[in-house]
Amino acid sequence: MGFFDKLKEGLSKTRNAIFDGLFGVERIDDDFYDEIEEAMIVADIGVRTTQKLMEMLKTGVTENKLKTKDEAKEYLIKCFADIMRPDSEFIGDEPAVVLIIGVNGVGKTTSIGKLAHIYKQKDRKVILAAADTFRAAAAEQLTVWADRNDVPIVKHNEGADPAAVVFDAIAKYKAKNMDMLICDTAGRLHNKVNLMKELNKIRRVIERELPDTKCEVLLVIDATTGQNAIVQAKAFGEATGLTGIIITKLDGTARGGVALAVKEELGIPVRFIGVGEGIEDMQEFVPEEFAKALI
Repeated sequence: MGFFDKLKEGLSKTRNAIFDGLFGVERIDDDFYDEIEEAMIVADIGVRTTQKLMEMLKTGVTENKLKTKDEAKEYLIKCFADIMRPDSEFIGDEPAVVLIIGVNGVGKTTSIGKLAHIYKQKDRKVILAAADTFRAAAAEQLTVWADRNDVPIVKHNEGADPAAVVFDAIAKYKAKNMDMLICDTAGRLHNKVNLMKELNKIRRVIERELPDTKCEVLLVIDATTGQNAIVQAKAFGEATGLTGIIITKLDGTARGGVALAVKEELGIPVRFIGVGEGIEDMQEFVPEEFAKALI
């Protein structure tokens, strides 16, 4: 099964439970608009984003003289994709550092392993840094993924200075002529001041040691948490300056619309999505494919 098929299957809970039965050859009427609006809110697209999408849909129906609900569906897919489309390109062929953050339980370590796999497939020379020294066994779990991907990893003892781990990882990155460093980081949110200080210290080390290297900060969120994912993204964004989102567990929720809410309400693009536990079950986010799979 290809990834798009997995994505469609993963989002089937949203599609079948919420959007199924709303479309067809019948003519567009006021009841249709009410049903679509309700469906989007139930799918955790969020009130503000839903209102914007409804305005876009109604304007598109009028301007394009759309008649049937199926025609409205095709236009709505376009609206969904437009809302989610990133404003800038993610990592291309250039050297890069990626900081991964997220609360415990969202699939952060697994996402790092899958991300390493994606870039190994692109012939990138990947190295991992186990800079979440706060959570017990975090480094050991990341080592399992490093071994599966056959990539080097730098780790220290539990409780070590995370910036020191990143510093040593950068030294190995340079010595082995690597071109992508992926760093795990602590995800606690109970004290945003300490989190900010820790992340800022890591960022300073990267900027000092790799001044010309692109740095991305990706937050991993669990789709099954719905609108709480928006709260997490907002809190982490205030503390760390996010550049993107990884959404996991889209195969386990009927609330897949959270991807639209994150981009529209916070201005943070979704960069990767996960639809399973396998090493190939995370892929780069393509707005058009996601929109089609959702509705």
